[in-house]
Amino acid sequence: MLTHNLGYPRIGSKRELKIVSEQYWSGKTSRKNLLQVGKNIRKENWLLQKESGIDLIPSNDFSFYDQVLDMSLMVGAIPKRYQGLLTNKLSYLDLYFAMARGYQKDSYDITAMEMTKWFDTNYHYIVPEFYKNQEFTLFSTKVIDEFYEAKEIGIQTKPVLIGPVSYLLLGKAKGESFQTIDLVNKLIPVYIDLIKKLVSLGAEWIQFDEPFLALDLTKKEKEVYKQVYLKLKSSFPDLKIMIVTYFESIQDNLELIADGLLIDAIHIDLVRCPEQLDVVLENIPERIHLSLGIVDGRNIWKNNYQKSLEYIQEAKARRKENTILIAPSCSLLHSPCDLDLEEDNQNLSTEIKDWLSFAKQKLRELSTLKALTLSEKGDKVFENLERNIRSHENRSNSERIHNSEVDEKVKAISKQDIVRENSFNLRKEVQHKNLNLPVFPTTTIGSFPQTKKVRSWRYQYKKGNISLTQYEEYIKEEIIKVIHWQEEIGLDVLVHGEFERNDMVEYFGEKLNGFAFTKFGWVQSYGSRCVKPPIIYGSVKRPNPMTVDWTLFAQSLTSKPVKGMLTGPVTILQWSFVRDDQPKSVTCNEIALAIRDEVQDLEDNGIKIIQIDEPALREGLPLKQVDHKSYFEWAIQSFKIASSAVSNGTQIHTHMCYSEFNDIIDEIANLDADVITIECSRSQMELLNAFADYKYPNEIGPGVYDIHAPRVPQDEEIIELIRKAQKYIPIDQLWINPDCGLKTRGWEETEKALKTMVGAAKQLRKETLQTV
Repeated sequence: MLTHNLGYPRIGSKRELKIVSEQYWSGKTSRKNLLQVGKNIRKENWLLQKESGIDLIPSNDFSFYDQVLDMSLMVGAIPKRYQGLLTNKLSYLDLYFAMARGYQKDSYDITAMEMTKWFDTNYHYIVPEFYKNQEFTLFSTKVIDEFYEAKEIGIQTKPVLIGPVSYLLLGKAKGESFQTIDLVNKLIPVYIDLIKKLVSLGAEWIQFDEPFLALDLTKKEKEVYKQVYLKLKSSFPDLKIMIVTYFESIQDNLELIADGLLIDAIHIDLVRCPEQLDVVLENIPERIHLSLGIVDGRNIWKNNYQKSLEYIQEAKARRKENTILIAPSCSLLHSPCDLDLEEDNQNLSTEIKDWLSFAKQKLRELSTLKALTLSEKGDKVFENLERNIRSHENRSNSERIHNSEVDEKVKAISKQDIVRENSFNLRKEVQHKNLNLPVFPTTTIGSFPQTKKVRSWRYQYKKGNISLTQYEEYIKEEIIKVIHWQEEIGLDVLVHGEFERNDMVEYFGEKLNGFAFTKFGWVQSYGSRCVKPPIIYGSVKRPNPMTVDWTLFAQSLTSKPVKGMLTGPVTILQWSFVRDDQPKSVTCNEIALAIRDEVQDLEDNGIKIIQIDEPALREGLPLKQVDHKSYFEWAIQSFKIASSAVSNGTQIHTHMCYSEFNDIIDEIANLDADVITIECSRSQMELLNAFADYKYPNEIGPGVYDIHAPRVPQDEEIIELIRKAQKYIPIDQLWINPDCGLKTRGWEETEKALKTMVGAAKQLRKETLQTV
């Protein structure tokens, strides 16, 4: 039995990659230094996995930005608008970052590629752009270079590639309409060329990530899978081909995998879908090695050795032990790096820490499980099993976990708690009269740039170097400046800037019972953007108001409406490490009740617009159609619990980003938010098709410029996007806003971009009034 890993966090245990990448982008460090930091991280990761006893160690799981973008560069899938940069002899790395972030330099002004969520995670990937009859070529040798790099330090790795079928399905057709899967015959020769070079260097196993094999496939897609893996195996008969699936069950595609694919191993996710083990053992022939994903790659709870050993023993009873591998459920990309770094964390009790496991510890769990499987009872390794059993017993019996008052409130939720006082048409009249906003009202999504100075004051306060009074006075100064600046440039609905908030989820978690926090529990969200999800370990309760004082202070500075800014229950749930000892729906309702209390307090204190952000609503959607209904029932209910207690005159906003809305438009309408703001700029307003076709009744703010890239949009660009939006949405339903919060941007670009946005709205407002 072998242990293997599917991928390891690439940010560095203390976000070294984030730091050096942002320094490089701002011109503060050299390309040589950036490359060296990347090399150091790869070496540390490989050596750690070797020392932890992992038999098959991955390579090419490292990325400077995104693994899908890496694949696009590797196969030469470079969008046409970047061809000028190629002829301009831009370095490979700078071209790579330009595709991810846009490029605005000299005479070039090129938009970034679209970005969207990686299945149902909070990781974002760069969407490949494909053209009809597109040609592919081996443009980058990254996977070859990194395989050789590991070999140079004495480590034989298992190169990781996104499987060719999943890669095509992850992309979007541009220009003429066609199915991206039709490009497979043009793509496969490049894969063969790539694999030939890996095999010549001594590669024995290659891991092909094919997550779509666990999803609903069309007949055509199944045929393409057969074609691809027949071609690869016939080209490389001695190569061991491992297909990796995750996040769902392969049960619906068992016949295809067992009889149609010439592969040597299949990996299944037993954390998300343990029920598939029996049917997989029944149907997957012994010629195909079976990799059991038994250590949770997406959560931070310590592995239950007893349960994992049951899975291993069941597999051993029905097939030869040398055809079994054990692994994490998915790449450890979604896990924090190292629990050992939390030794001095006063916010994480020793009791809770004993329940946790991060990426480094998960590697040890795999090695321990292998040792337990191969050892005789009484061997020293069984002390680890006994400690593991005690840890799980302590957690289930801990007084920290349950709160009877919260349990009773959840049970008492009624139908009256999830409906607004009146329908949107009636509410709209009251709100328009109260707010008296112009056509094309302008606003932002909530946060403004968190400068080094803002972060340093928060750090000084947390370290005890300044008092609470000093800290709050500084935050007030920032709010005063940003309110006056928003008035000056002519925004219609203002925000207080969220300078007091470290993160849109962590901030609220710190003010709710049932949450714990790490110092170094960072995970990558996209590019250099890292988040530190809180840990929901017990019942959630709001002991005190969380945002009221700051919102009221901001509102006292202006006669314009200031939005109350809250994070919604589904997003707090999805962007936290969630307890796994009760249904997610129950935890989500607990959070919703806490947010509901906050909404009521804001309304009682005269706040007329309250935004409850739900960017993770689509992200939480199960990957198979059959499971959608049950998810939406509890997710939408949780949002309505949080938002429905207000009167007709209070306008509820929500925000969603990087989501495909076409297949969930009914559910978005069921949220019954008065205004929804969405990401639309990178897709050039394509997402509005769904709202137009549906005749979406409420108001919409399609993001008119991309905040995830540093480039500043031109006047004509924003005007064109707004005019595109007008083709889909009636003018009296349109809001004008960026596509997300501005926390990660710099002030200079933010000021320019928002002035451009407001100017565009005013110009169109003037044109509209002239035609009336």
